[in-house]
Amino acid sequence: QVQLVESGGGLVQAGGSLRLSCAASGLTFGSVPMGWFRQSPGKEREFVAGINWNGGSTYYADSVKGRFTISRDGAKNTVYLQMNSLKPEDTAVYYCARSLDGTYYPTSNFGSWGQGTQVTVSS
Repeated sequence: QVQLVESGGGLVQAGGSLRLSCAASGLTFGSVPMGWFRQSPGKEREFVAGINWNGGSTYYADSVKGRFTISRDGAKNTVYLQMNSLKPEDTAVYYCARSLDGTYYPTSNFGSWGQGTQVTVSS
């Protein structure tokens, strides 16, 4: 059974940084693209970033490009989201997910969602 567990969220002031982690189990982590998503109250879940199977290629939503960095550690079965220059509009519950179709773009098919971790950015 695939399990994804996010951690690292919290409260931070605007301009600050956080690093989210997503620990994966029950899958062949080294062969699966991964993604980060977020959802704010009253809004649909949106794609944030995706990474290919070996970390050699990434894709970002325009809203976070240049501020967020997705990475992965195959030895730890973990994918990370480094978030810098945070803004109040980044406030959301952040989720990780695995790609179900081998791609890692906003239109890709993702599943096995984690429980999420709350990120709150104060102004």
